[in-house]
Amino acid sequence: MKDLTHSYLFMRKYNILIILLVGFLTFNQAQTKQITVEEIYKGVFQTEGMQVLRSLKNGKQYTILNRDRTDGSTRIDKYDYKTLEIVETIVSSTDLEGIESFSSYEFTEDESKLLLATEVESIFRRSTLGVFYVYDLASKNLTQISKTKIQEPSISPDGKQVAYVVANNIHLFDIASKTSKQLTSDGAKNTIINGVTDWVYEEEFAFVKAYEWNSDGSKIAFLRFDETNVPEFSMDVYGSELYQKPHVFKYPKAGEENAKVTLHMIDVKSGDISKVDLGEAYYIPRIKWMNNPNKLSVQTINRHQNHLKLHTVNAKNNSVEVLLEETDKAYVDVTDNLTFLADDSFIWTSEEDGYNHIYLYSEEGPLMNQITKGEWEVTNYYGYDQNEDRIYYQSSENGSINRGIYSISSSGKQKKELATKAGTNSADFSSDFTYFINTYSSATTPNIFTLHNALNGKKVKDILNNNGLSTKLKEYEMSPKEFSTIAINGNDLNMYVIKPKDFDPSKKYPLFMYQYSGPGSQNVSNRWNGANDYWHQMLASEGYIVACVDGRGTGLKGREFKKITQKELGKFEVEDQIAAAKKLSELPYIDEKRTGIWGWSYGGFMSTNCLLKGNDVFETAIAVAPVTSWRFYDTIYTERYMQTPQENASGYDNNSPFNYPELLEGKYLLIHGSGDDNVHVQNSMRMIEALIQANKQFDWAIYPDRNHGIYGGNTRIQLYNKMTNFLKTNL
Repeated sequence: MKDLTHSYLFMRKYNILIILLVGFLTFNQAQTKQITVEEIYKGVFQTEGMQVLRSLKNGKQYTILNRDRTDGSTRIDKYDYKTLEIVETIVSSTDLEGIESFSSYEFTEDESKLLLATEVESIFRRSTLGVFYVYDLASKNLTQISKTKIQEPSISPDGKQVAYVVANNIHLFDIASKTSKQLTSDGAKNTIINGVTDWVYEEEFAFVKAYEWNSDGSKIAFLRFDETNVPEFSMDVYGSELYQKPHVFKYPKAGEENAKVTLHMIDVKSGDISKVDLGEAYYIPRIKWMNNPNKLSVQTINRHQNHLKLHTVNAKNNSVEVLLEETDKAYVDVTDNLTFLADDSFIWTSEEDGYNHIYLYSEEGPLMNQITKGEWEVTNYYGYDQNEDRIYYQSSENGSINRGIYSISSSGKQKKELATKAGTNSADFSSDFTYFINTYSSATTPNIFTLHNALNGKKVKDILNNNGLSTKLKEYEMSPKEFSTIAINGNDLNMYVIKPKDFDPSKKYPLFMYQYSGPGSQNVSNRWNGANDYWHQMLASEGYIVACVDGRGTGLKGREFKKITQKELGKFEVEDQIAAAKKLSELPYIDEKRTGIWGWSYGGFMSTNCLLKGNDVFETAIAVAPVTSWRFYDTIYTERYMQTPQENASGYDNNSPFNYPELLEGKYLLIHGSGDDNVHVQNSMRMIEALIQANKQFDWAIYPDRNHGIYGGNTRIQLYNKMTNFLKTNL
């Protein structure tokens, strides 16, 4: 009996121990789930935000585009800044006949009408076609602008007419009579474009709408593109039909002819069109009306993009004067920071003193004052409050990987810190600069939205956070980004490292590097990033150490650091990545025989070069949508940094990886979308052929009809699983 009792007690204790152990393991597993590719690209970790935020002119209220999660309908809700409560729903798609939802909206100047966008489809990166309506807030009347899909509609300042582009011509729609008239007539596909940009302007000067109303609605200034002599590029679209179809569009590659771009003026009442003579203007990257309805500002820049002129055009007689000129031995950046004050003096940003700063110029052009100074960069200009004489901006003065929000007087004095917590702060100001909504994030904190007083930065209220996401992520195996600098080639380069959660310094780990490295870019930043960060976390949980280094040529460290790569894209950047990999491999816990690198686009160009030129350092590389020769890329981007191939042949060829395929020693995965209108699949095909003729083995994947982003359906899931499996096999 005693023995049986002892045995019973032993077994009971043993079973309890097993239950506790299983429970502990189950609890531990619940706390340390591994992120999966499927979860990343099915939106499990998406952040919440404030969609299409618009501040109303009264400065007391703002509007948000909200979507119903059950039926997909959309509505525009008006909120009060002081209470953050909904004042009213301005319009809901459920109340509009024939409209399931709308994706964006714009107010007229007097906020009496809305321009609603529906059925929007992409053309290229920024350009779209859509069905647009004008909604009258008082009468609740809804008016469709055109039965066909149109581009870039814009309501006149008096709210009575809508200009838009269809089939490369500018049209004018009268809201009251519901009639349209065509203002230009020579638009034709792949020949003449009026009022919207060609492919290369859209991609590299980052705008599509190439026309602007003046302040009283009497004039429309527009750009006309003559693409006649621009070489055509053709991509096969495979689709689901029996025969694939060619997609042909004008694409000027480096050294080839660009569209001839000219400036024109429409007199709205008469419909008369006149041409403005800008002399030898090669590119016209910006047009903007001044407060005076008869004064138009126009920026022009030469082909090398190192001599920019700001002109003023008198709309009464089309006479032109030069307000400002800026030159640089490398290139001059084109921005959207130009702001005209009440007297048409203007705010301008420039790298003239070696860092990007804010300047104030008089109406006639002479410099009045450099407003900001220091060895840091102004990264965003938010606006000017004339009543308080305060300029609001974002900068990196709280550390090159951080962003803070500041205000300063036009004299350059009385600077105030408004939101400078380590991380990334960005602001959306009320129209009267009473409030701003701050969006804050860091490498460990997803987006938080808070309301602040604009004069002193004091937080008024919390608006929205992503605590739900933060809580969810606690269930997963997550490792912090460790920020530091690394001394490479005479520079302290910004770096982050992600180590496995159970990191043991006595063990050896493979090193997997990630970078982009393009001119002025930044990957090492203290902010909440997207899908690639989750993938890197997943790799860390698989036992990889992930590192990212921003080498020479990247941004936020001054002009000289950024522009050192001029005429030599792929030289200094590659040297820095190779040197960083060597130095990191000296760490006792890095396996120097297991070093990989990857990147997308410019990053793919870099990872390919690193594997070839650093074949004694890197064992593995993944290149997604890479440039393999800058001869294949567009004029505006490439020539800004390289000049033309005719002028700089060695700069193009010495760093083009398909010129030295024999250097391949490691494992290489090359990926491209066949429908990439940006970095053409031609780049990868030429690389593939070079590797074949060098008798080199490699892996590759072509994604049919996918563009530069390679997405749609399950595409990203398949792509990232492919890359993951490649790494597990080869690194």
